[in-house]
Amino acid sequence: MEYVYAAMLLHSAKKEINEANVKGVLQAAGVLADESRVKALVASLKDINIDEAISKAAVAAPVAAAPAQGQATEAKKEAKQEDSKKSEEEAAAGLGSLFG
Repeated sequence: MEYVYAAMLLHSAKKEINEANVKGVLQAAGVLADESRVKALVASLKDINIDEAISKAAVAAPVAAAPAQGQATEAKKEAKQEDSKKSEEEAAAGLGSLFG
């Protein structure tokens, strides 16, 4: 991930994303740069419009997160219902012991 972060930092600073610049960012962060990974990153980003990719990713991320959030809410409701059923059963068992 640090390689991608280095490229993003260079992009946001309006610097060219090339091998020397990526290595410089990684070295400044204290990361030992792997030559093959740096070359692969630079080659893969050569024909990519990063601004366009970011705008598409920013729109897609909330849409993808919405179903997961709905599932989490539903799971919480089910857990609360189970807890309330257990509480009712425990209360009934406790009352039964009073009248023995």
